[in-house]
Amino acid sequence: MSSYHLDHLDWLETEAIHVMREVAGEFDRPAILFSGGKDSICLLRLAEKAFRPSELPMPLLNVDTGHHFPELNEFRDRRAAQLGARLIVRKVEDAIAQGIATPAKGEISRNRLQIPTLLAAVEEFRFDCLVGGARRDEEKARAKERFFSYRDQFGQWDPKNQRPELWNLYNARLSPGENMRVFPLSNWTELDVWEYIRRERLEVPGIYFSHERSCVRRGGQWLPVTDLVPPQPGERVEQLRVRVRTIGDIISTGLIESPADHVDDIIAEVAAARVTERGARADDRASEAAMEDRKKAGYF
Repeated sequence: MSSYHLDHLDWLETEAIHVMREVAGEFDRPAILFSGGKDSICLLRLAEKAFRPSELPMPLLNVDTGHHFPELNEFRDRRAAQLGARLIVRKVEDAIAQGIATPAKGEISRNRLQIPTLLAAVEEFRFDCLVGGARRDEEKARAKERFFSYRDQFGQWDPKNQRPELWNLYNARLSPGENMRVFPLSNWTELDVWEYIRRERLEVPGIYFSHERSCVRRGGQWLPVTDLVPPQPGERVEQLRVRVRTIGDIISTGLIESPADHVDDIIAEVAAARVTERGARADDRASEAAMEDRKKAGYF
């Protein structure tokens, strides 16, 4: 009598597809948060496996800070078009102009300003669920998340007010104005993501691979030189072979020196790494509580 064997990636994929189908069955107006980054790329593959040959039953939503890497936005738009998916983009710049988001004096990064922009999009489209690519291995606040992460009527997250998830049963009940964030990749690691990308032969933006870029050393990390990140007095611009591990605001996304120009090289590099991927994000390094504070206010 033959038996069907599921390997590690099969189990993670099966679990995530189950969560995606629960979202489609339990919520009226869900959306997938899609930035074009590696985690959301995996989410789209899982959505394809969960719902094809039907159309994806939920749109894609992206909050554009205006400080994104151009390569990321190009990939985002092209991938959504390839899938025939509806892509909704809401810009922080527009939210500032409309008075929805208000930058503090001297504030350069727009990561915090994504919060009111996102919450305004939730209200505009009456989304009751947002599916994101966060993983518990990323950092401490992420590790406190459940698969179904409850948000109150203000879009805020309280880690002490979350629902039990015994036997893979998820409580999706919401009162008017409340919202759920759902994270199908919760049990995945950075290494799992890259191994899945290799297995599924998924395309990812080129900035994940080694490329030459002008950089400056600031705050213990390499930052890309752009109009938004000009060199400061005394800083030396260097041409380096670098790549990104995690992509965020171009102002705070650190680059790592790397020769990795193939997925196999990245997998070997990640397996040997002793610093978490978000260790290269200046906005997270500024304070151990930075991410948790933002999540409590309504962040992804």
